Amino acid sequence: MTAMPPRTGIGLADFDAIMREKVPFVGDMNVRTEELSGDRALLRLPFNERHIRPGNVICGPAIFALADIALYAVAWLVVPKADLAVTTEATVHFLSGAKPGDLLAEAKILKAGKRLLIAECHIRSAVDGALCAHVIGTYAMPPEKGPENGTVPKPV
Repeated sequence: MTAMPPRTGIGLADFDAIMREKVPFVGDMNVRTEELSGDRALLRLPFNERHIRPGNVICGPAIFALADIALYAVAWLVVPKADLAVTTEATVHFLSGAKPGDLLAEAKILKAGKRLLIAECHIRSAVDGALCAHVIGTYAMPPEKGPENGTVPKPV
């Protein structure tokens, strides 16, 4: 199946640059965007020994951070300038220990409204393909018009 182009025209390099410049923590994690299309984002968290916890599995905070970044990526598919989109709710189900290695996050839009975006994210081990976590998240979306996002409301 052919991937649909992003709804807003944002590209992989664009999103990665936005993350490095506007959310330096994400740049520090070295997360890479592998796909942005229609209603889907695929991101990779390269392995880092600092993410390992006792039991020789990747720690929950690294897994959730990757999921949240992937959910933010799909927000950018809906709104051309989603700087002000913020997580308002997230539920994480950790399903299996993630073996040391890269992690893949696949996020998909479930519902995109004017004010809220609901999406889900599957985190898989790139080592063995095991589903490590399932995340459902809600993002508050920025207003379509307003000085905060570079547009000016029409006079009444």
